[in-house]
Amino acid sequence: MRKSIIECGDHQVSLYLPDGAEGSVPMVYSCMFGDEAEETAEWLFEKEGPAARALFAAISGGNWDDQLSPWPAPRAFKGGNDFGGGAAGFLEELTGGIMPETEKAAAVMGVTPEYSAIAGYSLAGLFAVYAVLASDAFRRGASASGSLWFDGFTDHMEKWSGTAPEKFYFSLGNKEKNTKNQRMATVEERTLKAETMMRGFGAETVFESNEGGHFSEPERRTAKGIRWMLG
Repeated sequence: MRKSIIECGDHQVSLYLPDGAEGSVPMVYSCMFGDEAEETAEWLFEKEGPAARALFAAISGGNWDDQLSPWPAPRAFKGGNDFGGGAAGFLEELTGGIMPETEKAAAVMGVTPEYSAIAGYSLAGLFAVYAVLASDAFRRGASASGSLWFDGFTDHMEKWSGTAPEKFYFSLGNKEKNTKNQRMATVEERTLKAETMMRGFGAETVFESNEGGHFSEPERRTAKGIRWMLG
């Protein structure tokens, strides 16, 4: 596995590419921290298939509670941060700055984009759904244990009209709804609703239930979602 790191404003992008990958390849973008990215890439490239030749671009840095949330909302946990609602601005930064710079770095590594896709876990999974509906930059997407409990998000999806992605993957841990937090306890109901709506928009979709809670094997779950959406 080859790795390259670039700086884009307040963000660092770690690029992972399987040995031997060349030419036109899928480019997958995801917001996550460095250690998580390395392990996700290892899971992603371990099996044969389209994902085993993809470029995986992991974006770190910034304030995720602000940049990945579609509109302002109260914090989810006592002592946490309120959500700033900066997803629209970050999406513009991603598509207008980070992605072009990533493609330049990828060219140095010997690959060009066949198409772009977006994946994420938790709040980044919410942003992945938002991004494919708010932009035509991504042909495929994956939301693993996405924060689709977020206030008003599935209501927002009901009003959407546009071109659907080709494929979109949803997953949750089977214990995630068993929380005392009333907002987050709606996550399974709303994720299933989001999957149904995305399929109704015209995308090929799947919902996968994984064993465990929200923090069980996030890197492996993310890689599973990416492999499905690229397959």
